[in-house]
Amino acid sequence: MDKYLYWLANVDGIGAAGRERLIEAFGTGAAVYGAGEKHLEMVLEKGKASKLLETRGTWDLDREYERLREKHISCVCTADKEYPERLRHIPDHPFCIYYKGQMPQTEKLAVAVVGARECSDYGRFIATELGKELGEAGIQVISGMARGIDGVSQLAALNAGGESYAILGNGVDICYPKDNRPIYDRMLVQGGILSIYAPGTAPKPQLFPPRNRIVSGLADVLVVVEARQKSGTLITVDMALEQGREVYAVPGRITDRLSDGCNKLVKDGALVFLSPKDFMEGLRQSFPDKLACCIPNRDKANEGHAMPPITPEEAVVLETLDLYPQPIERIREQLQFKLTERGFRTFSNNLLTILMHLCLKGVAKQNSPGWFSLHI
Repeated sequence: MDKYLYWLANVDGIGAAGRERLIEAFGTGAAVYGAGEKHLEMVLEKGKASKLLETRGTWDLDREYERLREKHISCVCTADKEYPERLRHIPDHPFCIYYKGQMPQTEKLAVAVVGARECSDYGRFIATELGKELGEAGIQVISGMARGIDGVSQLAALNAGGESYAILGNGVDICYPKDNRPIYDRMLVQGGILSIYAPGTAPKPQLFPPRNRIVSGLADVLVVVEARQKSGTLITVDMALEQGREVYAVPGRITDRLSDGCNKLVKDGALVFLSPKDFMEGLRQSFPDKLACCIPNRDKANEGHAMPPITPEEAVVLETLDLYPQPIERIREQLQFKLTERGFRTFSNNLLTILMHLCLKGVAKQNSPGWFSLHI
């Protein structure tokens, strides 16, 4: 994007459609900048043309463009060949995209992962496993870098050596939420930070819903991990369906309010996410060409993440644990059949010791005295 298109992108009140009409009529941003009032009014309403002329008199082309470059921020508009091809064909596509790092690659498969900010351990586990699988497969992970499911899935993809791209509801020069700064910094190297809002734009509630169409628009597939029945995540689902994207939902317990939205999506016809392996098989069937362009990162993903040694007895106990905390009495009951079947003597008396060893090894955790679950 040149300095004239950058100026045009920052003229308030004319909208993306108005900007595109101007480029179509005059050919270049420089030609729009140099057009007279009479010619502008042939394309825009009089009030909008006046606004454009007013901005032209107050906008320092060279200085504003240099400020953008000083912040290492790039931008593309619909007139640029670098503009994301996926976005060109969605309703209400943005005129301009700002970004730091890189842009998602059109030829490679991209999956958006979204869900609840205040997610459960179950949702966190699924998001982690999915992000890891996508990262290892070299599939681009798109999300909003929000707390909860978004950030968890993106961090897992990065840890697996993959690429991830965050679509922010504020300027790309602002990390929000601040707690996700480590994810933000890593995506500058292993992906990119994108926004439809100008640098310096602070996060505001009304800015987040419009950006959701970019999250789904930049992806080939959308996966909803957890969502309440009335959730902002479902706005992204509506936009994905309007854009013709495949939508998967992770089912949950019918008594779990965090799964109400996902269960409703399944009832309404969304594809069911059963496991990362099953999901990958679906991708291979639906997007063989784009998946072939993704370069697996399995060697990178396995570096430094070796499972600590687990004894045979510990392995049996580990199999009885779930993401949902269970009392030690319930764990002991489940063990009886497994122990007999596998020829182990009972170790009811030292079950607590084994559970504590599993906690020390990082594969289990004590949620409260006497209650244990898998560690994620």
